[in-house]
Amino acid sequence: MPTNSFWAGVLSQLLIHQETGCQHSARHAIRLLDRLVEFEDLDEEVRTLCERASRRLETGLECRDACAA
Repeated sequence: MPTNSFWAGVLSQLLIHQETGCQHSARHAIRLLDRLVEFEDLDEEVRTLCERASRRLETGLECRDACAA
């Protein structure tokens, strides 16, 4: 099971991205969310939420990159 510090890190990166639009924080959040999904004892509903959040962040970055090109 992920530690409280791990959860805090995920939430911190999500909030930084939400508040500032920082792409690095989004990428860190995606990486951390993907690691959360790998925990075997993670509740299935939480796993699904983490997967959705990761995909949504990734899609947002792809759209941002495409608009910048």
